[in-house]
Amino acid sequence: MTRRVYIRPIAFADSPQSEDGTAIRLGGAMVWASRFALIVREGGRIVSRDRFGADAIAGGLDALPDDLAEDAAAQWSDLGKAHAPLTCGDRVIRLDQPQIMGILNVTPDSFSDGGDFLDRPEVARDHAAAMLEAGAAIIDVGGESTRPGAAGVWEGDEIKRVIPLVEQLAAMGAAISIDTRRPAVMEAALAAGAHVFNDVSALRYDPRSLDFAARSGVPVVLMHAPGEGDALHDGPGYGDVVLDVFDWLRERRDAAVAAGIVRERIVLDPGIGFGKSLADNLALMNALPLFHALGQPLLVGSSRKRFIGALANEAPAHRRLGGSLMLVVKALEAGVHLLRVHDVPETVQAVKVWRGLRDAALTDFTQLAD
Repeated sequence: MTRRVYIRPIAFADSPQSEDGTAIRLGGAMVWASRFALIVREGGRIVSRDRFGADAIAGGLDALPDDLAEDAAAQWSDLGKAHAPLTCGDRVIRLDQPQIMGILNVTPDSFSDGGDFLDRPEVARDHAAAMLEAGAAIIDVGGESTRPGAAGVWEGDEIKRVIPLVEQLAAMGAAISIDTRRPAVMEAALAAGAHVFNDVSALRYDPRSLDFAARSGVPVVLMHAPGEGDALHDGPGYGDVVLDVFDWLRERRDAAVAAGIVRERIVLDPGIGFGKSLADNLALMNALPLFHALGQPLLVGSSRKRFIGALANEAPAHRRLGGSLMLVVKALEAGVHLLRVHDVPETVQAVKVWRGLRDAALTDFTQLAD
């Protein structure tokens, strides 16, 4: 039976000096972890869970069987890995601080803003400009809804929807992500000025996608979704949603690297809301620090998701700002690098306040008198 190991951060510190330097910085972000659970799973069942401080975990790693020790050592190194910036044309997106990705859907049926910008190029352009002015680092342009039950879109229609907007954003000097599963759309968007491929199928939908992304040399976002084809929300269920998603993302990361995609250009997204129950989504949000052990920058897109409404009297999508901001703060506290959101000004303000708190925690530390 397959055995796998995981290192999950379980306690956090305001600053490394508050733990006498023994806490580690997660993913090069502004978050420090001081204690960790070393978990072994065999045949889908957790068989051991031991806890260690950062200064004692080396002994726990040394005690692992040979078939797990190498992977555990790699995960431990990856937890503290600082990530290079994302290069988006002339723009450089630093990952040592949280960055905002603004959502711009030119679709008739997206769950939150469907129809707001389709066939309204001036409105879409002005909204994009407003997000950039408010502080969005990247604009994510999508021409196909991926909500549950949404119909697939012919690639020609998707191209017609997104390319004029990508061209306008490129003229503004924006960093642009194209949210698509189709290599023909990726190619057209790249030619129009896009810089990042954001694929909700993790480059599985079309067998040509992996090779095209590798040849293009641009950053790619690989998102977890349990289903195949146009049924991305369908899947067999989870034994342990957190560890299952972790393993799935590890496999997609490795497949991308094997296809020739440079590892430093791979961003991972646990796919909040895609084929996951309320309990699944909550578990993943609580376990976000674990995913730093995959050694890649992390993106989370929980904005206005349906499970917020499930926790808040079935609030409709446009009334989920409070819940969205709470999830942003949760992601910030986990060291997530990229936050994909609808409400850019409000999120930027929340991030700035959080950043102020983090800066204060790093400098406001009283040592004992000699």
